[in-house]
Amino acid sequence: MTVCHPSFAIFCLKEKSMAKGQGAALDRKKLLSDPIMVTTIVVLIAFLTLFILYPLAILLVDSFVGDGGFGFSVFKRIFKIPTFTTAITNTLKVGFLVGILSTIVGLLFAYVEVYLRMNKFVGGLFKVVSMLPVVSPPFVLSLSMIMLFGKAGIITRHILGIYDNSVYGFWGIAVVQTLTFFPVCYMMLKGLLKNIDPSLEEAARDMGATRFKVFTSVTLPLVLPGLGNAFLVTFIESIADFANPMLIGGSYDTLATTIYLQITGAYDKPGAAAMAVVLLAITLGMFAVQKYVLEKKTAATLTGKATRARMLIEDKSVKIPLTIFCAAAALFVILMYICVPIGALFPTWGYKFFPLTTKWFKLVFTRYKGFKAFKDSFLLSIISAPITAILSMIISYLVVKKKFKAKGFIEAVSMLAMAVPGTVLGVGYIRGFSSGVFHTGFLQGLYGSAVILIIVFVVRSLPTGTRSGISALRQIDKSIEESAYDMGADSFKVFMTVTLPLIKDSFLSGLVTAFVRSITAISAIILLVTPQFLLITVQINEFAEKGSYGLACAFSTILIVITYGSVLLMNLFIKHFGTSKKLQEAAE
Repeated sequence: MTVCHPSFAIFCLKEKSMAKGQGAALDRKKLLSDPIMVTTIVVLIAFLTLFILYPLAILLVDSFVGDGGFGFSVFKRIFKIPTFTTAITNTLKVGFLVGILSTIVGLLFAYVEVYLRMNKFVGGLFKVVSMLPVVSPPFVLSLSMIMLFGKAGIITRHILGIYDNSVYGFWGIAVVQTLTFFPVCYMMLKGLLKNIDPSLEEAARDMGATRFKVFTSVTLPLVLPGLGNAFLVTFIESIADFANPMLIGGSYDTLATTIYLQITGAYDKPGAAAMAVVLLAITLGMFAVQKYVLEKKTAATLTGKATRARMLIEDKSVKIPLTIFCAAAALFVILMYICVPIGALFPTWGYKFFPLTTKWFKLVFTRYKGFKAFKDSFLLSIISAPITAILSMIISYLVVKKKFKAKGFIEAVSMLAMAVPGTVLGVGYIRGFSSGVFHTGFLQGLYGSAVILIIVFVVRSLPTGTRSGISALRQIDKSIEESAYDMGADSFKVFMTVTLPLIKDSFLSGLVTAFVRSITAISAIILLVTPQFLLITVQINEFAEKGSYGLACAFSTILIVITYGSVLLMNLFIKHFGTSKKLQEAAE
């Protein structure tokens, strides 16, 4: 065995470090010599600073600068408001409960899919459940809950004879949010369970451990960081949710609804800004833990894929109860979503169910300007979707493929929007642009225009597209692009002719995701939309608040058809014209 002399080892390390530094310097020099790339980076930094950092900075300024100058007077004032302090407690209670319940139910669904031999019917139910929250407006389940279990509910009043049941408040919000968000946990945990090496669990079984013991001593410790990650993601989604608490919360105040009422009812913009900062602090804190602690622990605990196929559980004592529970839960969720289009056909909502009628759909288009609402929503979403997809791919490309000092800033700020609740962003845009940037009148024309709505759609969908793009780009060999550079192509040419075709599927998926997220958004735009524009989600919220559930269901049904149709068409397009299809054909 040859032993390397210490001085030689140090020399090698120095040489390696110098080579690395020279390589980085060469990359930076190459980047700076490309005017298109430099311009792109500058424009991106300006966009992210102006439309993400600036509104948040304005909220901080408004919160700390009151009539008496810099200080905590605004915070002291809002914390004296009983509804606000109550809203903080309520929000945290709902967030923790929804996070725990969603994680548990999501884990059960993931375990059944990965560890049990399911029939096609149950597998189909799971796929439907995972897709429904994506293509549906965020308040659909609240409408269903009111229709089924409210004071005039089909189940409570007309089947069970209960006339005084109320679904409004803490438990109504908790149930609706759990049913809405647990599919997110299910999709996250499914991937983690698949990556567990089955030999670890089988070794414990060979030593005489029961299946429950194997789960608690082997499986659970391995996915524990992932469970924490799923919990925090759901917690953030729950406390940031505006639509469901607004619809089914009743007198149960949450931070999102309190901020909305503070700026629209009390007209207290500085107070709303300070409240928004409190909510932002909570979400950012949780996001930081989720992003920089639990995600890394999850990646460190579970690396790569399982080495071989898992022996699926055939034991009926385990299989039957778990399958029945998850199938029943899936059917219940599907029933809740189906109730909305059915409810749109009732003559009198909650009282008269037959004969079924289409009068609410007719009223949508004849009396309540349905065509304009769908046109405005569709046009704004169809404009914002490609902008979001292109920006996401460009940011992903810069983060993965390029080396420059501002790369960390671009990645961090673009992902920051994931942790910013829509209500907070809406208040930030009001304070930041209603009188121009820093109250100078510059860009004041954005406020109340279609442009600011499009920008909100882009900012809210940017993190999702960026994460997808980064994952896709990391799978591309760097040498493929370097060959194009060696042949004299600039960055734009390489991106358009080499990189983009290879990540076409991810780009198209990001496109449809951005469209769906935009057309179903409400939390930020409800604060920014003007009478000039009629948006579907705002109309649904307005009619639901008035108790016009038939109209709300009719609008929601049409919106679901639009979003589901868009997803279906795009998936068909990807299947027939995407990268995967071409690669398959080339392999054959």
